[in-house]
Order: sequence, then C-alpha cells, then structure tokens
Amino acid sequence: MFVFLFVAVLCTGCLAVPMMHYSYSPSVGGGSGTSFSTEGGYGKITAIRVWELNNAYIVGIQLRYGGIWTERAGREIGVPEELELFDGETIVQVSGKYHSNYIYQLKFVTSRGRILFAGQPLYASFNFYASHPDAELKLLSGRSDGSGITALGAHWGVHEEESNTTDV
Repeated sequence: MFVFLFVAVLCTGCLAVPMMHYSYSPSVGGGSGTSFSTEGGYGKITAIRVWELNNAYIVGIQLRYGGIWTERAGREIGVPEELELFDGETIVQVSGKYHSNYIYQLKFVTSRGRILFAGQPLYASFNFYASHPDAELKLLSGRSDGSGITALGAHWGVHEEESNTTDV
C-alpha cells in the first residue's frame, strides 16, 4: 500500500512540472576561429540577415529578436539577404551546404513555407530541424574566423506562451 501511495505522489508531482521541448542540431563545418551564439534572450526571432562573399560562402549571420538585432556573427560584406517574419511565423528548418573550411549555403524555411537562400550549393549537405513538431529556431551557434562562418549549429525549443504541456 505504501509503495502505491509513493508512486501516486511521484506521478502527481511529475504532472505539475511543465515538460521542456528543447533540441540541438549538432554543428557542421570545420570549426576553426572564434565561437559565437546569437543570444536568444529577447523573445522570438523576427528577422534574419545573411551575408555571403561574391556568391561563394557565408561570411556573416545576424538574427533579430523582437525589435533588437543581435551582434553579427562573422563579418559584413555588401548587402545582406534578409527575411522579416510575419506575426506568428517561425523558423522551422535550417539547411545548406558546408565543407571543412566554411558554410557555403544557408536556407532558412519558415512555418509559412517562405525561404531565405544565401550562398552557393557546393559540397556536403546538412539539414537542421527540431525534434518536437511545435518547436522553432531559438538561436544559432558556431564559429567564425576572419573570413567567414566556419561552423554552424541550431538550437530549437517550444515558445513557452504557446506550448501545450498536457502530454507526459
């Protein structure tokens, strides 16, 4: 009887704690240079900027959370490719091409099917997406050297105000 009561109390306690739906897409690329993270402490992602070098490889990335742009990862050359998200729209996939030295192409796909392309389709492919169907891109991390982005990983999570934690 005591064991049954203990298990019942334990299970009830588990129901009171909301489940976290977080996943990480491990980084791709050579990984030389300085590490970066697009700090996601300002709310939801509302826009993306990507700089590329003469239609070659990716040299810089910047995300906007709410109305605040993060510090740029990498460098700024020319005019960036930019995608501003609509209200309620999220990033649900990040894919592209990479080699041992740089990220050569990036493709961001939104929950509305819109796409931002930058770079060239050279070398090996990667495809990042969340492990939970309600999750969205929270931040990017990786490495950059003086020339461009050398490694990239993606962090996913369910936005707390929209999550439904009835599943156990």
